Amino acid sequence: MLFQNIVNARDLGGIRIGDQVVRKGLLLRTAHLHDASDEDVRLLSEHYHLRRIFDFRTYTEASMQPDRPVPGAEYLLLPTLDVSAEKETGDAIPDEMWLDLSKHIVRLSFTKFFQERARDLYPSLILSEFSQLQYATFLNLILETEEGAVLWHCSQGKDRTGIGAALLLGALGAGREAIVQDFDRSNDSYRPLVEKLCADVEAAGGGDEEKEVVRAFMGVSVKNFCHGLDLLEANWDSIPGYLEEQMDIDQEDLQKLRNRYLEPFVLLK
Repeated sequence: MLFQNIVNARDLGGIRIGDQVVRKGLLLRTAHLHDASDEDVRLLSEHYHLRRIFDFRTYTEASMQPDRPVPGAEYLLLPTLDVSAEKETGDAIPDEMWLDLSKHIVRLSFTKFFQERARDLYPSLILSEFSQLQYATFLNLILETEEGAVLWHCSQGKDRTGIGAALLLGALGAGREAIVQDFDRSNDSYRPLVEKLCADVEAAGGGDEEKEVVRAFMGVSVKNFCHGLDLLEANWDSIPGYLEEQMDIDQEDLQKLRNRYLEPFVLLK
């Protein structure tokens, strides 16, 4: 997908799942739409026939950088981070720091708090009842969207968005390898920034642990993501098992998604 001002954007279409493939032009994941150009908005509306936008950001993030409206598309804010609970425990990252994290991440990578936060981000999204409710709403509303495309995003379109994509791909029957490959593609978008910040960390005397914090917050940490998948599989065996037990997405729902979003894979000669 070629957008002018929407970053880390991709279509799940084309991902191979057994002898089928995800249909193109229906399942879109991106970073926020605040900076979308007029042409980007036109493309989403007229080419993709976008029907729903799911925003996984916090209320503060969404109010500071509101999405541009897309004609024909319903906007839904579904914050997947329980900021109120974090504030009660004193674990919340200040809003002003969160919104401009690249300026602070080198210093913060040396702190135990951020090292633990980097390791715990994906497990917390998977285990939190608050997050589960938001992702369940996301999946149920996709089930209700019978025509046109859907788009989901957070701020950078990588972590909260990546979990949403993983759950949806798992619902469609994708294996772990395909899910991890899609997740890792966010690093293509943010690699130059991550490499620069990792070099700054090294210059400041940091090592692998500090660099992993940079990778986790400014790109994506495949290592930490796989740890989250390990945790999910240990507790629920598989993503479909997790969806059924925690989100009431049953086999009938899964088949409905597969009928809508999968088509036979045809090997071109």
